[in-house]
Amino acid sequence: MEIIETGFTGLVITKPRIFSDHRGYFYESYNEKEMIEKGFGYRFVQDNQSKSVYGVIRGLHYQLEPHAQTKLVRVLSGTIRDVVVDIRKGSPTFGQYYHVDLSCENKLQLLIPKGFAHGFSVVSETAVVFYKTDDFYMPAAERGILYNDKFLSIDWGLMPSEEIVTDRDRSFPDFDKAEMNFTYNPQ
Repeated sequence: MEIIETGFTGLVITKPRIFSDHRGYFYESYNEKEMIEKGFGYRFVQDNQSKSVYGVIRGLHYQLEPHAQTKLVRVLSGTIRDVVVDIRKGSPTFGQYYHVDLSCENKLQLLIPKGFAHGFSVVSETAVVFYKTDDFYMPAAERGILYNDKFLSIDWGLMPSEEIVTDRDRSFPDFDKAEMNFTYNPQ
């Protein structure tokens, strides 16, 4: 597995080694031992999967400490634009966003450490997204940031008329009013 740096401390893309032949392909999507050797010793406890249609935007979601979650995100079918916002106070990239297109074809995964708000948009006809978390879902700790916050100015890869967003995600506060309790730790 190759680790690709993003310029945001702790946020990396993993690129698997793929073994292909006339029958198809094989790859390890996750190997805890290898991740620990590369400096990412997370213990994942929950797997989540969603299917969405073109234009769906989910996010920007996170859980407050002490229930924050590290996520390892990949796409089983289709293509998404995966987006994260650094919400770690004191971070050199605080308030900035990063995006990467993840697809079943490129097989890339995004490792999102605690202290990032996360969301994605579906830019294919449908997409099935799978992700691991290192803590359990805790509704009381869940928070969010408005997906179309003017300060963040996120490029979701969609025209505004194509966006499908839940009322709940539309009700999240702007970045400057969102509750955040993360502090940057450069380790």
